[in-house]
Amino acid sequence: MLRIANRLLFLMTMIAVFCGSAFADGEKISQLQIKGNRRIESAAIQKVIKVKEGDTLFADKVDSDVRAIYKLGYFEDVKAILDKSDAGATLTYQVTEKPVVREVKIEGNKELSIDKIKEALEIKQNTIFTPKDLTKSIKKVKKLYADEGYYLAEIDSSVEKRSATEIRIMLKINEGKKVLIKTIRFEGNKAFSARRLKKAMETSERWMFSWLTGAGTYKEEVLKNDVNLISDLYFNEGYINVKIGEPAVRVLEDKSGLEVLIGITEGDQYKVGTLGFKGEMLDSQETFSKMLKIKSGEVFNRSTLRTDVFTLTDFYADKGYAFANITPLTKVNPEAKIIDITFDMEKGEKVYIDRINISGNTKTRDKVIRRELKFAEGDLYGSTPLKRSKQNLMNLGFFEEANLVTAKGSADNKLDLNVDVKEKATGTFSIGAGYSSLDGIIGQGSVQEANFLGLGLKATLSASLGAKTQTYNVGLTDPYFLDTRWTVGADIYRTERDYTDFSRRVTGGDIKGGYPLSDTLSTFWIYKYEQKEIFDESVSLLESIKNGTVTSETTGTTSSITASLTSNTTDYRLDPSRGMMNTLSAEFAGLGGTNRFARYITENALYLPAGWGGVFSLRGTFGYIQSVGKEVPIDEKFYLGGINTLRGYSSRTVSPYKLVSTTNSDGTISSDNLYLGGDTELIFNAEYQFPLLKDAGLKGVIFFDAGNSYGSIGDIFTRFQTSYGAGIRWFSPIGPLRLEYGIPVNPRTGVDSAGGKLEFSIGSFF
Repeated sequence: MLRIANRLLFLMTMIAVFCGSAFADGEKISQLQIKGNRRIESAAIQKVIKVKEGDTLFADKVDSDVRAIYKLGYFEDVKAILDKSDAGATLTYQVTEKPVVREVKIEGNKELSIDKIKEALEIKQNTIFTPKDLTKSIKKVKKLYADEGYYLAEIDSSVEKRSATEIRIMLKINEGKKVLIKTIRFEGNKAFSARRLKKAMETSERWMFSWLTGAGTYKEEVLKNDVNLISDLYFNEGYINVKIGEPAVRVLEDKSGLEVLIGITEGDQYKVGTLGFKGEMLDSQETFSKMLKIKSGEVFNRSTLRTDVFTLTDFYADKGYAFANITPLTKVNPEAKIIDITFDMEKGEKVYIDRINISGNTKTRDKVIRRELKFAEGDLYGSTPLKRSKQNLMNLGFFEEANLVTAKGSADNKLDLNVDVKEKATGTFSIGAGYSSLDGIIGQGSVQEANFLGLGLKATLSASLGAKTQTYNVGLTDPYFLDTRWTVGADIYRTERDYTDFSRRVTGGDIKGGYPLSDTLSTFWIYKYEQKEIFDESVSLLESIKNGTVTSETTGTTSSITASLTSNTTDYRLDPSRGMMNTLSAEFAGLGGTNRFARYITENALYLPAGWGGVFSLRGTFGYIQSVGKEVPIDEKFYLGGINTLRGYSSRTVSPYKLVSTTNSDGTISSDNLYLGGDTELIFNAEYQFPLLKDAGLKGVIFFDAGNSYGSIGDIFTRFQTSYGAGIRWFSPIGPLRLEYGIPVNPRTGVDSAGGKLEFSIGSFF
């Protein structure tokens, strides 16, 4: 209708051109005028007019000028009028300007704000009005409501003329009820169940928590993309001729929700036939065949084929052939239902890194970024070093994004590497708290700057204050000491904590250094010196010391050195989703000081992608401490329990213990558990993390813990304390938050509560 109206308007304009006055070709134009314009200056109109004063009049030229003026978009009517007099012919272009929108009024909106609606409008205040913009605006507002679940929203518009050149737009909105997708149905699917197909889609049906997750909301673009996701599912199972129809969306008769219907024509399933290679091959066919995940005789998988193309491309790129082209040529045999694949190799020319350009870093020094890159200017290009460079930058924790893009260099065989980073806040304030009948309320906090002075220095100032705990720590670490690959740092600390059977105060410091042996393997050394005091011993401990069953020194010094070796193959060290982390450490105390012992600890973690976008992880820890010439102090032994070891058990209560009876001053006898600590510890943690609100960084976790602290290494595996539970984790603005509830499976009589224990902390995850 709008198009027809515009055509009629233009036709009427043309009639006015030729009927307003008698045009006769060949007359001379003595004067040219523009009339009717108020806001638009005449000079702007004259720029598009070809006819000039003194020109000979031709109707087709006037026609062209009228069209040009109309195309400016400012006028709803343009006329050409010719007046003749004794002085000559006067040609006048009479224009009627389009009205200006002086006000846009919106009524009836409750679920969406006026600002959000106005932002979607094509029509803006103080702009020229066009019916086309009004139509677009209504469609956009309806889509805005549909994306929020108000699929039945209606928008009525009216145009009110305030003056000859000004109008007011009125939009009346009838939002209706929120309507979500109640049912998603499929027709023609045989290979996959409806449930499997729904899992592949981003669009989902409504459920009881739709108000929180947004599930069931109809979004046109998302549903269209779901067609591609379903197609991928079929292509990855060998259905190469599958056809997915356009989704049909309708409102149910009772208007209780929407129904989505998707038609599917599956076709036949194909398997992989012969695999071959040709072209500019840098290695043998046998070598290339071993690289492939796709195998002859298996069901064809387009995703696997795509991965194999990337693998072969990276193989060539790692040898400097940045523009290598690997083309999978397929030959389909419909009778045998097989696909033969031949990889055609085209290597191109070797490419070198020309210039490295860094941008986006307002705080971080260039050298901090450059030292994480696996390239230097002049190096041969490689795909793996490029990926590793990006991973190194993200592992720093300094950036929200790190984009590495190549661009044409100074020659055909040279590429510039453009590194664009988006910095994030690296100073963190973290707090933690917990409560138990054993420890009471404990609070802790720390201030840490991971990129101190923009040099990548890690500075820490932390304190833990509570009814039974006080800890202070100041530290500084340089991961590239004097621009070398050595990590050097130092800490000064003081801790005081009340445990069940004694209080412990330690003042000390350490000097540490480390060196990477490879991209995934590193070594670390720490020398520390501590002075400790044991005080406020419990009656049970004093009694045990008195009768000689427990050895405990009230004061002592520890001078020790610790060496560790760590292998880390995780994809993202701050929040891994795949890979392994393995650490082996050994500490020897006896380089001076009064304490003598050797402690060995190995920690191993495995991360695997799991269903529904989750991550499954397994962690195992084994520790052993042995005496060297004298008994191991009670405070150096292993105690488990709490959010970082065995959830559901009180902190430091999982260890060897004994019931000690003491005689009180009034002659009565009381009995209490004395926790002795163990010289061996073994811990297993299994977790499944899954996204709750992905955009907000909120995750759920379910876990199972098992472990114990044993009196001697010979007792290992004799008993495990186990627990299970669930919790949430959130990457909050002030640090990662953990809120977890653990329930003991086999609580110890007289020691553990049969009920669960809720604990939370804000800080780094273990």
